[in-house]
Amino acid sequence: MIWVEKANFPISLMCRVLEVSRSGYYAWEHRSISERDQQDAKMLEKIRVIYQRSRGLYGSPRIHAELKKQGYDVSRKRVARLMAQDGIQARRKKPYRRTTDSDHDLVVAPNLLERRFDMDGPNQAWVGDITYVWTLRGFMYLAVVIDLYSRRVVGWAMDDNMRTELVLKALRMALWLRNPPHGCIHHSDRGSQYASNDYQEVLCLFGLLCSMSRKGDCWDNAVAESFFGTLENELLDLTDFATHEEARIAIHEYIEVFYNRKRSHSYLGYVSPVDFERLAIREAAEAA
Repeated sequence: MIWVEKANFPISLMCRVLEVSRSGYYAWEHRSISERDQQDAKMLEKIRVIYQRSRGLYGSPRIHAELKKQGYDVSRKRVARLMAQDGIQARRKKPYRRTTDSDHDLVVAPNLLERRFDMDGPNQAWVGDITYVWTLRGFMYLAVVIDLYSRRVVGWAMDDNMRTELVLKALRMALWLRNPPHGCIHHSDRGSQYASNDYQEVLCLFGLLCSMSRKGDCWDNAVAESFFGTLENELLDLTDFATHEEARIAIHEYIEVFYNRKRSHSYLGYVSPVDFERLAIREAAEAA
């Protein structure tokens, strides 16, 4: 470690902090260091940089994918070994907690999606859901709309309640951003917000086909629930928000700056949703 960090910190300071004698370190340094150890030390530095840029969230699969994108020929097993030796590990996901209120007499749509989460183009199917965000000033609620093709969050909204207007705001954002064709499936749970007349009128006006999960089956909306689990693991569990505005700013930055544009997704081949869509457009143009 001293040898790796000697360009950044005084050797005498590191020896004192790590309780290593300077004479012992210099004796070790003058012994021949294997080429493999030197390569490992350099690779570990690159791993640390990627891990730091990921906000301490990436495990070996994503770090390995990022190294490959940067042109380094390294095995995933070696990345995992170096991370383990350095104590670098990804945060573990916690179970997602639901907020659905399906105890209502409104009309429930059939399940058109039927767990077909793989789409071959954008705006073929969207999923929507709601979660809660704890702050010192009380709960906030977050509604999102996600495009299944790229897993991009195309619409989102926050408020201090879960009334229908919350999900309508997220939907309006998605409609403005994507302008989907008629026939795009909109899938959600059976919550009263999604089954409400106001929400159904907007879906009908823009030609979206309403689809709803079966009663009590969380797997029918697994992509939205997975996103909320990731959000909780990578942001909400790490922060105590003092105010609603503080939570809103942090979530805006997480979704628009990090999640959509930087965070690599295993489902997408370890690229971000925005990059995935750009690559698809480029490939389509080249094929034409």
